[in-house]
Amino acid sequence: MQQSRLISLIEETAPPALAAPWDKSGIQVASPRTEILHLAVSLDPAPDVVSAAVGLGADMLLTHHPLSLSARFPDRLDGYRRTLALLLAHDMPHYAAHTSLDANPFGPSVWLSDELGLTGRSVLEATGVARLPDGREIAGGFGCVGDLPDAPAPEVFFMKMGELLSSCGAFRANLIGTLPERIRRVALCTGSGASLAEAAFRQGADIYITGDFKYHSALDLEWIDTSTPRPFAALDVGHFSLEEEMTRRFASLIREQADGLRVSFIPGRDPFTPLTLTSEPTEVSREYAH
Repeated sequence: MQQSRLISLIEETAPPALAAPWDKSGIQVASPRTEILHLAVSLDPAPDVVSAAVGLGADMLLTHHPLSLSARFPDRLDGYRRTLALLLAHDMPHYAAHTSLDANPFGPSVWLSDELGLTGRSVLEATGVARLPDGREIAGGFGCVGDLPDAPAPEVFFMKMGELLSSCGAFRANLIGTLPERIRRVALCTGSGASLAEAAFRQGADIYITGDFKYHSALDLEWIDTSTPRPFAALDVGHFSLEEEMTRRFASLIREQADGLRVSFIPGRDPFTPLTLTSEPTEVSREYAH
């Protein structure tokens, strides 16, 4: 497949027009390579991911996260420089579909909404409108809110979440706020979505699932709109789990759409290792690479 055609195919699901203004979605490292026979897909452009792509014989790397959000010289002996060195040494083009993928309300970013069967969906924060190659226009945005087909008790809902998330690395979560007796309306945002918690509350969500809450963001959520109090909670499942599964599904989608193109998904690695602190000796994993 021609590299230009493959990029067009990627951008049908991750339209650049939907990306946030501060983002760096798109080509990260250019290459004159015209024909792409094997695409490697992963969450992060880490050096070990590029090495794995090279080992698989891939011609191009597609990641969700960009190589960098700001231009910088490779003036330090760090992972950024190692990734650049590997890509350039093997003449491997690198494309990142970051917020352009996050903001497509019909794409892989809403995979958990699909699994939960949410209906009556809307985005939490609009980002723009994209025109697809077939002429259709889609209004995009970050996050999703919708109604469950039933109204489970929190305990039942958390069991379902455990089934869906344990396979993609979420073994623990932090609960913030107050749970209702029944969960009817759910909001979600992949990656780092603490800033959209109030939007989730305003759109009637009973619980908001995302990652990367900080301490003061959690306090703000607990104190939200005390003039009209109602139960509202957030479940912080970490940055990695929702986006790892999103990226895996993106790879599967490209595999289905691109006849003759070999697509390999390279599993990512959550930099956080769950650790329970006890007064007893605990075995700690020192494994770094996936």
